[in-house]
Amino acid sequence: MTGLVWNLVIDGLHVAAAVGAILLVVRLLARREAAGTVMRRAALALGISAVWAIASAAMDPEAEVIQLLVSATYFAWLWLLFALFAHDERDKSLGPVKPVIFVLTFLELVQVGFTFTRMSYAGDPAAQELLLNFAIMFRLLFCIGALVLVHNLYVGAAQQARRSLQLPAAALAVLWLYDLNLYTIAYLASETPAALIDLRSLAILASTALLGFGMLRADKELRFKPSRSFAFRSFSLAIIGAYLLVMVLIAQAIAYAGRDFSPLMQFGFVIAATGIALAFLPSQHLRSWLRVTISKHLFQHRYDYRAEWLRFTDTIGRAGPQAAPLHERAVQAVADITDSPRGLLLTPRDEGGMTLDARWNWPQAAVPAEALSIAGARFFEESQFILDIDDLRNGRTESIPAAACPQWLLEDQEAWAMVPLLHYERLLAVVILSRPPVARLLDWEDFDLLRVIGRQLASYLAEQTSQDALGEAQRFDEFNRRIAFVMHDIKNLASQLSLLAGNAEKHAEKPEFRADMILTLRNSTDKLQALLNRLGRYGAQGGGAHQPFDLNAVIDRVAAQFTDKHQVVLLERDECAVNGDPEALEQALVHLVQNAIDASRPATPVFIDQRVDGANATIEVVDSGSGMSPEFVRTKLFKPFHSSKQGGFGIGAFESRELVRAMGGRLDVESREGIGTRFIIVLPLSEAAKLMNTLKGNSNNNAEVA
Repeated sequence: MTGLVWNLVIDGLHVAAAVGAILLVVRLLARREAAGTVMRRAALALGISAVWAIASAAMDPEAEVIQLLVSATYFAWLWLLFALFAHDERDKSLGPVKPVIFVLTFLELVQVGFTFTRMSYAGDPAAQELLLNFAIMFRLLFCIGALVLVHNLYVGAAQQARRSLQLPAAALAVLWLYDLNLYTIAYLASETPAALIDLRSLAILASTALLGFGMLRADKELRFKPSRSFAFRSFSLAIIGAYLLVMVLIAQAIAYAGRDFSPLMQFGFVIAATGIALAFLPSQHLRSWLRVTISKHLFQHRYDYRAEWLRFTDTIGRAGPQAAPLHERAVQAVADITDSPRGLLLTPRDEGGMTLDARWNWPQAAVPAEALSIAGARFFEESQFILDIDDLRNGRTESIPAAACPQWLLEDQEAWAMVPLLHYERLLAVVILSRPPVARLLDWEDFDLLRVIGRQLASYLAEQTSQDALGEAQRFDEFNRRIAFVMHDIKNLASQLSLLAGNAEKHAEKPEFRADMILTLRNSTDKLQALLNRLGRYGAQGGGAHQPFDLNAVIDRVAAQFTDKHQVVLLERDECAVNGDPEALEQALVHLVQNAIDASRPATPVFIDQRVDGANATIEVVDSGSGMSPEFVRTKLFKPFHSSKQGGFGIGAFESRELVRAMGGRLDVESREGIGTRFIIVLPLSEAAKLMNTLKGNSNNNAEVA
């Protein structure tokens, strides 16, 4: 009865493995990407594995036909493994891969020869036993070599590709780890473990599930690059050898436990060993620790400078529509050196200090509008100092001013280091790196390499800034030419209309003609005059006389304009008066509120907050809309001719900032994609403005007397 139940369970596992593999084959071939090499080979390997599972349910698992099918699955899975290496022709940079593939193919071809030879000597038990021992030895060699390839496939991949490779590599590792344990026990026990052979469909089922999740994920880009040196591969082989040695010792101990319990203990050991290997081998912390340890004790220098330079050039030189913006790639180029998984880029802002420019894998970092003060930026520019933030946390603050590392960075435990990027002794940016998986103290070699990389990156950023400035100048020139044509046409139309008005006055005796012409000319003249006034306002930028006015009255007028369009909520406000042009401020606020409404959902309110902060009044326009990326804020928000509206000039945000600046204030923006945007207007109070004007006048008088 027990044997019948066991057979039913085993047959059920075979059928489940076959059905799972066939379903995944159908799903893969139905995808648009099925024409790719990886997809085709994965479907082939799964199809052959399904045939093996069905045949194993119907025949003796030790039959020669089943062994030939096992060899066929090995060839197919090995072919898939090589396709993962050969994606985008990356196998050309991995010299040892092809020889290992050829050796493993030869080993399995010999295995096929052993199978046919056993069929020829079916009546000779001695020959059968000898051939079986050789077959098991060759299978052990194949499994070890295949696991080494899987290991190097994963650890040699680029950081951004490991997420895509994790599950396919795990699928291959499960299959060959199971067989490694199976054939090791068979070799040590001098007999084939029937229970483990029966349960081999479990490994196929697990591999199918892992491969399915991995292949059907949205991330399809597989980009690889080789590991630093042969030492890391050698160390990987040593780890696999040690694992095999421990496994042999444990298997020998199992053999002494007694025949009755051996199958159950063998199966339990295989599951435990496979689970341990899959849990620790993909660990990023373990790999980082190994890399740091090997570099520290086996190499004279921490870095392979040739490999670092090639990687840096590849990261910065990446182009195309799918490539990340240059500022994000600049952060990645610095982070790759220290194995940092995330980073930020700060660049100078017009008001002084530095602001967030780009994020790389660090969306959760809460960065204020002024990320680094003027004093902090001056420190990095003058000292060219690479700051280890942990030194400040540990109290080592000699010669480092407090402004060098703002409080928000000290409170964020992920923040680890700050690297300045200087171009001709001028600070262009600061890169903030997050803590690597294995944190360490930065030493002289880190400082030297980061300093060189920083200068090289600064030259790229300066070149892009120059190109942007040149492009903006060209767009201004084009804008001026277009406006010149528009003004010319308007003047011609105005002259014609004036002439028509004069003729109409001559025919005043015709009542019908006179009434019609005067009405038409009056309307046309009004429209042209309004257009001229509107065009003439651009460029004035709030040039009206400044006077004290009630700030809340302006905010009320702005909110009233949107009463029937969108909900605008006024929060508690302080009574205050500021010095400036109320019409210009109203124009700027209308634009900011309209932008907030455009970015928000219809039922989501826009908030206007106003408060007095020392000698200044602060107005905040806050929305919960789609938000903006640092790249957009830096390159497009305050740049003319970048409009998201059809036919727009894209000068609204630029004009708003200039209007506020003309009143002695400033306009800041804080935005997070998917969360919302906060525009902050800071204006001096009227009393503070009078005091500043008085002090400025006294200073000018003293200068004249002197």
